[in-house]
Amino acid sequence: MAYELNKKLKSIEPYETLPVTSPVRLDANESCYNIADKIGDIIGKAVKDIEFNRYPDPTAKKVTEAFATFYGIKPENCTAGNGSDELIFLILSSFLEKGDTVVTLSPDFSMYAFYGFLNELKIRNLPKEDDLKIDVGKVAEYCNNNDVGAIIFSNPCNPTSLGVRRQDVIRLVKNVYCLVIVDEAYMDFWGESVIDLTDEYDNLVVLKTCSKNMGMAALRLGFAVAGDKITTALRAAKSPYNVNAVTQAAAAAVLNHKSLIMEYTAEMINSRKQLQNSICELSERYFTIEKVYDSVTNFVFVKTPKAQEISEKLLSRGVAVRYMGSYLRITAGTEEENSIFLREFREILSLL
Repeated sequence: MAYELNKKLKSIEPYETLPVTSPVRLDANESCYNIADKIGDIIGKAVKDIEFNRYPDPTAKKVTEAFATFYGIKPENCTAGNGSDELIFLILSSFLEKGDTVVTLSPDFSMYAFYGFLNELKIRNLPKEDDLKIDVGKVAEYCNNNDVGAIIFSNPCNPTSLGVRRQDVIRLVKNVYCLVIVDEAYMDFWGESVIDLTDEYDNLVVLKTCSKNMGMAALRLGFAVAGDKITTALRAAKSPYNVNAVTQAAAAAVLNHKSLIMEYTAEMINSRKQLQNSICELSERYFTIEKVYDSVTNFVFVKTPKAQEISEKLLSRGVAVRYMGSYLRITAGTEEENSIFLREFREILSLL
C-alpha cells in the first residue's frame, strides 16, 4: 500500500527561484557586494579555528554579542536563528496554537502566510490601501475585534519597498493586545527601527537578518529581538544547535567590521536612488510603466501591465528581476549591473 501524504502537504509545492546562471542577478534583494573580497582572510581565520568535531555553541554567544553591539542593544534580548525563516516558523509554532489567528498584510512577504498555514493557523490576510500603504488604525481595530493571536509584517515592506514610520509602529504595538512581529530585514536602508523598544513593550518582537545590507545571505543568519519573557520562551523552544559553527564564526568576524558594513550600505542606498531615478525618467517616456514607488530599501518596485513579458525578455538577455503579478521588483546592483539592466530594460520598453 502506497504511503499517502496529508492534505496540507499535498497542497503545497517547493519554493522556486530563477536560474542562478543569469550574469546580472537583480531578483533576490541580496547585497551586490561580496564582503569577503575585503575581509576574506579574517573570515577564513575565524572558520579555520573551529573545532569541526564539536557541536556549535547552542547559545551562539559570540555572534549574538557581536550583533547586539552592532545595534547597541542587550545580547540578553537576542535569539539567533538559521535565517529569519527559522525564527518566523518558530514564533508562529510556539506562541500560537492550532486554530489561532495570525494577521498578515497584502502584499507582503509570502512566507508569513505559508508558515502560518503549515502550523494550521487561521490566516487573515488584510489588504493594504490602494497606495499599498498600511492604515495602522484599521489594522489595530481589526486585531482587537477578532481575537487575533499575532500580526506579522515587514517594515520596510518586501515587496512594495514602502515603510511604516516608527511612531506608527509604536502606535500599533501600544493599541493591540496581540503579539506584534516586525520584520526589519530592510530597515538598515532606512532608519525607523523599533529594535530599541523591545524592553518597553512586552508584545513586540523585531526580526533582523544578516542577508541584506550585511551581505551574508550565504550564511543564513537572523535574530529575534524581544523582551525577557519572549526571549526566554524562544530560547526554550528552539533547537539546541540551530546555528552552525561556520555561520557563527564567519558572521561574528563580519559584524566586528561595522564601518565596512555601513560603507557598503551607503553605497547600496545610493545605487538604489540612482536606479529609481533612471526608471522614473523612463516612465515619463514609456507609459507602460504605470508607477515607480518611492523606495526606502535596496530595491525598486514598479507597476506595469507588461511585468511578465518584460521579466521574461530580461531573463532571456541575462538579467534576472522578480516578476510579481502586475509588478516588477528590481534589486539595486553595482554600477555596471544597473547600467546593463537599464540598457536592456530601455530597449525592451521601446519594442512593446
